[in-house]
Amino acid sequence: MSDEKKTILVVDDDEDFLFQQKVQLEAAGYKVITAPGSKAARALLRTSRPDMAVIDLMMEEMDAGFTLCREIKKTYPDCPVVICTGVANETGMAFDAATDEERAWVKADALLDKPVRFEQLQREIERLIH
Repeated sequence: MSDEKKTILVVDDDEDFLFQQKVQLEAAGYKVITAPGSKAARALLRTSRPDMAVIDLMMEEMDAGFTLCREIKKTYPDCPVVICTGVANETGMAFDAATDEERAWVKADALLDKPVRFEQLQREIERLIH
């Protein structure tokens, strides 16, 4: 990593998840900005440009993460986005962005199922911004 810390935006309506990710990412050497939902994230994105975003799928609306991801990619096309979701846990239905068609619609660079192990997230960060 260069001398300048990479900035990661973490967006989730689960305060415990936000806190845990902030602590772990800062300990790993990143600058972290957090938002407790997509509306707060949109406000932050007007004044900040993260190097990467880690966002929850279901927040204010069921598809808030997808919508926010599309907005981030439209504004900052080279900003990697990882969507973390508990939808498989809650519904029993797993989904992925495995096909070109799914990736074109989802726009996320990676999808991770909650509970997310930090090592798993860190691998995706390393892959996407280093």
